[in-house]
Amino acid sequence: MRECIRCGAEMKEDCTIKVAGTGYGIVMSTDENKLFGGRIGSPKVAICPKCGEVSIYVEDTRKIE
Repeated sequence: MRECIRCGAEMKEDCTIKVAGTGYGIVMSTDENKLFGGRIGSPKVAICPKCGEVSIYVEDTRKIE
């Protein structure tokens, strides 16, 4: 459970980020100089239903060097 840093309410987790007008999401990488280098994966989003605060997080932190 993620707790909102602004109001303390329980956040809705496992949401995603999509770029408007496309079917693509966002992928995070640790090495921007390589085409597919250091892919961490897609960020997850938690949204507070009470105040609207948005929190972006990485689910699997083992891939971060």
